[in-house]
Amino acid sequence: MLVRPSLLGPLSQVKPAIVFPDLYEASVAELQAGLETRQFSSVDLVKLRCLFIGFNKFGSQPYQQPQAYFARIEEVNLNGPALRAVIETNPSAIAIAAALDLERKIKGPRSLLHGIPVLLKDNIATVASEGMNTTAGSFSLLGSVVPEDAGVVKRLRKAGAIILGKANLSEFSHYRGKLAPGWSGRGGQTTSAYFPNADPSGSSAGSGVAASIGLAAVTLGTETDGSITFPSSNNNVVGIKPTVGLTSRAGGIENCYLSGAMLLKLFHPHLVIPISAHQDTVGPMTRSMTDAAIVLSIIAGPDPNDNFTFAQPSVVPDFTKALRRDALKGKRIGVPRHGFLNGTPDEVLSAFEQSLVTLRELGATIIDPADLPSADEILASNDEAIVLNTDFKACLLSNPSGVRSLADLIDFNINNPVLERPQGFTDQSVLIEAEATIGFDAAYFDSLAADRELGSSQGIDAVLQTHKLDALVLPADVDRFTTTPSVPLGFFSHKVTIEPAGPQTVFPAPGIPFGLSFFGPAFSDFDLIGFAYAYEQKTQTRLAKRARAAAIPRTQLRDIVGYTKSESY
Repeated sequence: MLVRPSLLGPLSQVKPAIVFPDLYEASVAELQAGLETRQFSSVDLVKLRCLFIGFNKFGSQPYQQPQAYFARIEEVNLNGPALRAVIETNPSAIAIAAALDLERKIKGPRSLLHGIPVLLKDNIATVASEGMNTTAGSFSLLGSVVPEDAGVVKRLRKAGAIILGKANLSEFSHYRGKLAPGWSGRGGQTTSAYFPNADPSGSSAGSGVAASIGLAAVTLGTETDGSITFPSSNNNVVGIKPTVGLTSRAGGIENCYLSGAMLLKLFHPHLVIPISAHQDTVGPMTRSMTDAAIVLSIIAGPDPNDNFTFAQPSVVPDFTKALRRDALKGKRIGVPRHGFLNGTPDEVLSAFEQSLVTLRELGATIIDPADLPSADEILASNDEAIVLNTDFKACLLSNPSGVRSLADLIDFNINNPVLERPQGFTDQSVLIEAEATIGFDAAYFDSLAADRELGSSQGIDAVLQTHKLDALVLPADVDRFTTTPSVPLGFFSHKVTIEPAGPQTVFPAPGIPFGLSFFGPAFSDFDLIGFAYAYEQKTQTRLAKRARAAAIPRTQLRDIVGYTKSESY
């Protein structure tokens, strides 16, 4: 706590000025320090950030739940720039925060996330009794009920985190059709805080935008194929796509859903609405590698309801121990240029080339090029689409009532055009392609085997072994293959040509961020986090540019706690 003595009286008459962290950038450690010293409470944090919003059954107008609006999200979510990053928040959040404040006072904190607000992507399930929906952005799931929390949510609650609410996303994780990233029927079009109506990327769009301007201390996203990496890149935040199986997908709706207020019966009992059990993973999206490592250390671990987690190491590491500034010293980092940098904007390529210089300065040896033997085959292959389409349909078939099948979902969208097919957002071609699959046949298993071979034994694993590499590196909007932490790399200049990206969005645009990804083989998460942290600490790129002023909430802790002489730093 900083003390600024008055020039008008003796020190004995001076009251300490409370210096609160600026919530635009506040870290988990800073918030935890303030909670521990009782400068503020978890109730203060929730009041500051929590907005109770929702949509009526016709979807046309927002309604107010019987709770007060809270300032920080209210300023920018539906009002002001209308970023639409948050679909709904937790009406139980304040009561949960109060209980955790009391527990802290009596027993102390459970973990670094004790009393910290966490925002979840709206395909990660939470118990309905708490008052929230889990819908993947679709009205077909509004009012549905799940019997238990998703596996990662159970771990967050055990650590003392507060589930603040649900973030908007590309509907069904961008697996409905050719729609603009960040749009869902329930949530509307999420946009970036860095330029008016800019594409936030997806599918974890709301999580990225919310993290970028401090609408929550921590957010979670999910990824099949770029859905954490890309929106982290476009929103100037850190994202970790963990190895599939490091974090549980269980405990939520696994593409198995109902329409209306009915019980959701689960596929396995998975409760994260994904696309494919073979590729989906849950990971943190935060403002720093440190916060991301804290969150991953808590949500990682085996889950008997998700057999993919049995492949992880017997002891899950404390990922915060990977946070070393010298992590790149003596490491060999490859650049797989062939096939993956074509079409990359010049400004991104220029920043990427400079990042290679920085990596050398940090002690790494750069092997350039270090191309994947299977690069051309990966780009030409249709095997991934076969696997994803089949997995997606198979999960949906397990629904017991309501919208029982993928065909039912397609019909629901057709029959509810106001809710699910407004002008510019009518396509559902991906759903139709998935519906045309015929199940787990020989073609499916051949495609699954081909994916693994092209990606690992003939791809990443092959190039790592050939060149004796520790990792690979690419611009974040290029890498979508495997275990990946993404960190900020740069921003588009004012000279960039603004292009339309969707019915309501543009990309690129001046000031829009882009990122850098380190990637490697399965369960190399610990090392990759270290490499990303070393680069982040050297460059501090996130801090080089803030979001546009109109998109930054003005409310701070001092406005809630009420110290008139306090200030943010």
